[in-house]
Amino acid sequence: MYGWITTISAWTIPFMIVFIPLYAAFRKVPVYESFLDGAKDGFGTAINIIPHLVGMMVAISMFRASGAMDLLIALIRPLFDQLGIPSEVLPLGLLRPITGAGSLAFTTELIKTHGPDSMIGRIASTIQGSTDTTLYVLTVYFGAVGIRKSRYALKVGLFSDIVGFLAAIFICLYIFG
Repeated sequence: MYGWITTISAWTIPFMIVFIPLYAAFRKVPVYESFLDGAKDGFGTAINIIPHLVGMMVAISMFRASGAMDLLIALIRPLFDQLGIPSEVLPLGLLRPITGAGSLAFTTELIKTHGPDSMIGRIASTIQGSTDTTLYVLTVYFGAVGIRKSRYALKVGLFSDIVGFLAAIFICLYIFG
């Protein structure tokens, strides 16, 4: 079964790269011109979201540079220690909804320090895979289509990140602990 899935995964993208243009040509769609039109639209979208990205980056930098993240971690760390949860993963729970690159760098550092098969490495990897960069997603996608009222999406996204973070911890502790 595993070999069959590996073969399908290896051939899916090359198949699509060949199939889609051939199908479009068969349907008499001007493939190259359609591609250029899409690229022009994408360029405009990229220009439109730049102010949103700059604003988000400034807010993230201010949050980290002000010491607010360190203060928040210091407040929550005793609870994690009391529950027997490795407090080393706590900064990852705060970074992940804000920045994908920052959280990946932090996860990489945890894995280098503690090892990939350690409880901390397993929890960090599971958190990385079960949560999302909510603020980035809201900034890029909502900014691209001009949505201004995102407070409910923000609440649901951050709640989902908290659930994913806690579920990753407790499932890893249950399975590997």
